Amino acid sequence: MGSFVGHVLPGMAFFILGLWHLFNHIKLHSRQSNSYTSSPWFPTTKLRYLELYFIMLGSSISISTELFIGPEKHHPFDVDGTIPSNHLRNFEHSLISMSFFVYAVFAIVLDRIGAEAKYGLTHLVGAIAFGQQLLIFRLHSTDHKGLEGQYHLLLQIFIAISLITTLMGIGLPRSFLVSFVRSLSIFFQGVWFIVMGFMLWTPGLIPKGCSIYNDDGHKIVRCDSEEALHRAKSLANILFSWFVVGLTIFAISLYLGLTEIPSKNVKYSPVAKEFEEIHEDSSDIESQKKSKLEGSKSLIHAERGFAPFDMER
Repeated sequence: MGSFVGHVLPGMAFFILGLWHLFNHIKLHSRQSNSYTSSPWFPTTKLRYLELYFIMLGSSISISTELFIGPEKHHPFDVDGTIPSNHLRNFEHSLISMSFFVYAVFAIVLDRIGAEAKYGLTHLVGAIAFGQQLLIFRLHSTDHKGLEGQYHLLLQIFIAISLITTLMGIGLPRSFLVSFVRSLSIFFQGVWFIVMGFMLWTPGLIPKGCSIYNDDGHKIVRCDSEEALHRAKSLANILFSWFVVGLTIFAISLYLGLTEIPSKNVKYSPVAKEFEEIHEDSSDIESQKKSKLEGSKSLIHAERGFAPFDMER
């Protein structure tokens, strides 16, 4: 991950998955609002496990890149078989990818065997993957005092939201808001990974007073003074806040676009149903009036029929 490509490619994966979940949860809720039940993953018509295969493929590429393709010797170990300091982050990144790979595998297995607790267990394994991701970014061997550490700290906010909402999904499977927030947090993770790739490894976007240096084969951003570092972190916080506002606008607009606008085609159907009920009620009242009128007429005829008999007596 410690490169431009190492942040942009995982970011694209989170971006696609988050957008995919946002779209599907909104459409599912708009069609079945009363019987809505969230899903940890969504099958496709042609290939049921396409989403999970995508996660497995992306995780495999990430693990291979971190442990075998990226290192100069094509393995992360030292001559004596130990892990060198400059490859600790490779193992940390690969463990995150391995956690998501395990999640995808068990999601397929639980679905194929039709386990009764597959819904809760799939959410649990997903929560473990997010928990692993949060733990590693929290205890990352990369410098947490620099600018990259500030970007990672901001990323942890949405990783924590993904973890919490995934755990909440076990006990609240019918809550659309839990699924909506979880999907949005995954989507934002992808966006922020991509932003980190550009802001930390593009020389023209490095804040004033900071530069890119080579640290044991890894490029990192270092600032010349505390003032420059403080300014760079403040700019990262402002950028993060801008993206929070922008993605909030995007998420709500997407919801309105997928639910409110299509519903205009059928917005008169409830009114028509009410008119049908009113018409049925009015017809029932008229039939009741007719039956009462006929009853009164028969009563009058009966009285007229008995009148001569009374007079004769």
